Formats: sequence, C-alpha cells, structure tokens
Amino acid sequence: MQPIPTGLVGYGTAGAVFHAPLIAAAKGLRLAAIGSRRADDILRDFPEARAYENPQTLIADPTIELVVIATPNETHAALARAALQAGKHVVVDKPFTLEAAEAEALIALADAAGRRLSVFQNRRWDNDFLTVRRLVEDGRLGEVAYYEAHFDRFRPEIKQGWRETDVPGAGLLYDLGAHLVDQALVLFGMPRAVTADVMRQRAAAKADDYFHLVLDYGRRRAVLHASVLVRDPGPRYLVHGDGGSFVKYGIDAQEAALREGRRPGGEGWGEDDPALFGRFTDADGTVATIDTLPGRYTAFYEGIAAAIREGAPLPVEAREARDVIRVIEAAQLSAREHRTVFL
Repeated sequence: MQPIPTGLVGYGTAGAVFHAPLIAAAKGLRLAAIGSRRADDILRDFPEARAYENPQTLIADPTIELVVIATPNETHAALARAALQAGKHVVVDKPFTLEAAEAEALIALADAAGRRLSVFQNRRWDNDFLTVRRLVEDGRLGEVAYYEAHFDRFRPEIKQGWRETDVPGAGLLYDLGAHLVDQALVLFGMPRAVTADVMRQRAAAKADDYFHLVLDYGRRRAVLHASVLVRDPGPRYLVHGDGGSFVKYGIDAQEAALREGRRPGGEGWGEDDPALFGRFTDADGTVATIDTLPGRYTAFYEGIAAAIREGAPLPVEAREARDVIRVIEAAQLSAREHRTVFL
C-alpha cells in the first residue's frame, strides 16, 4: 500500500506531541507537510516534511491526500470545511467541533464529497480503557449498574495557552470531557439524560477547570469527573455490575512518553506498571488481578490509512464524535440552568 501523503495543520502541543509522532509512526501514512509558523521546530523534528506558514497553503497542496487539523478548538470546523472542499480526507483533533450543528454540516459535506472524515479520540486506545472495555464486552462484570471514570490532575497554577483563556472551546469540559464522554458512549451508547456541574474552582481561572457529569442510562449510571485540584487521585475507573466489580488506579503512560520525546513502537510502549493492574472482585467475593492490555495510539492512524486505502471502517466515525458534542452541549445547559437535560 502506497503511504498516504499527510498534512498536519498546527504544531502546538496537540500537533507536536501527539499527531506528528503518531502519523510518522503509523503504517500506511507519510508525514509530508506541516502547516505552522514554527518552521525551525518542524525542520528540527521532521526534516523530511515540508513546512508551510499557513494552513491554506497546505490544504491547497495537490499532493496532500489527508489533512489533520490540530489547531485551537474554535478553528476546527472552518479548517475541516476548507479541507473537505479541497477534496481532502480529514482528521480533526478532539473535540470535533464546538456545536453539534457544525459537526452535522461537516458530516454532510464529507458524505457529498465522498471523503473520509474522522476525529482523533485517541484515548479509546489507552491501556486502562481497553481493559475496562474488554471486561464490559465479554460479560465478566455482568450487567453494569455503575460506571465511574476520572481524569484528575493537580495544577493549581494557570498554565499558559489558549485552553485556559476565555475563548470559545477552552476549558476542561471540551478538553478532557471529550475523552471521558467518548469512552462512555463507546461502552454504553447515548444516555437518555445528562445532569452536570461545570465550574471554575481556581480563583484566577478564566475557563472551566472542574466538571462532574452524571449520564442517565435508565437503571445504569455513568459518572464522569475531572478536576485540576486533585493532589492524591483515587481510582481512575470504578465499574460495578451484577457479576462483580473492577477498580483501576493510574493512567496510561503513552501521553507522558510522547511528551518526553519517545516515539511509538519502542520496547514496553503502552504497557502498564504491574503495580497498577486493576482489581476484579467477582460475585462470590474472590479477588483477582487483571493484567492491563497494552495501549496503542498508532491504531487510530493505521485505521485511518486502512479506511482510505482499503475501505475499512473508520476507527472513529464522525457521527460518534458528533454525539460527544451533543452530550457536552447538554452538560453545559444542565450546569447553566441547574437541571437535568434530556436527550
């Protein structure tokens, strides 16, 4: 299979830490160009890639087949639209868009153009979530009654960057919330209602830095929680069913490895510390340690290559990512009006 010439728009944290190394490592793709003013950084990190100063020039390049959008959230819809109109296949960093209506318009445009459109929900391939998903899907937990997922950090100081400013698409709900909501929807589908608390807890915060979402699945509840004021985190996942319970501490280390400059595929990539393996307690009270499955972020981009070249299913369907935005919009409304919002 001829590698797909891929252009990356944006070389901030998302582009430089996540997308560029994963595209370069994925079978079936070739990182051909990067659109950013950080030309020196691009040439240092990926000398084989062309550096464009603006996204329009990259999108107009006739040799680029796939465009990856890794820019601030409020620019996603416009840049994805321009790339689709230029006849490119498109991957958008999460969150897909700021509004579900924007997502619908992009899906319709991609369908009309016959182009593949997907969203980078990379934490479907976290080692801990892969393990939870297997336990849920193979029935070992029985009928799940309660699911709780945390994404807690300790950042009492405001970080530099647009994510912590008062601009559309900033804040923790669009950032980490997009991951936690996507994971819940993968496991259980769309909830029938959302009750949410979204707020700013740090005195100097200009964007939301705390959220607590309760997704209503009838007799099941899914609780999604994130805060930046957690020095001593509790479990990452708690899952209780009529077949037993699973508790998992710690977080997948692929992000930390990428931030350290490591490239995917090295020895031990995506593996969990055995001290953090989860604990399963069955209905009889017997406790067992569950080995964590290896994480593999490159599976997303290898899936994109297979979808474009071979017609395989997309690793993340755009309609699934649209539903994530629907839940986020419902959570915002719920928090604003202090009520449960039905979907």
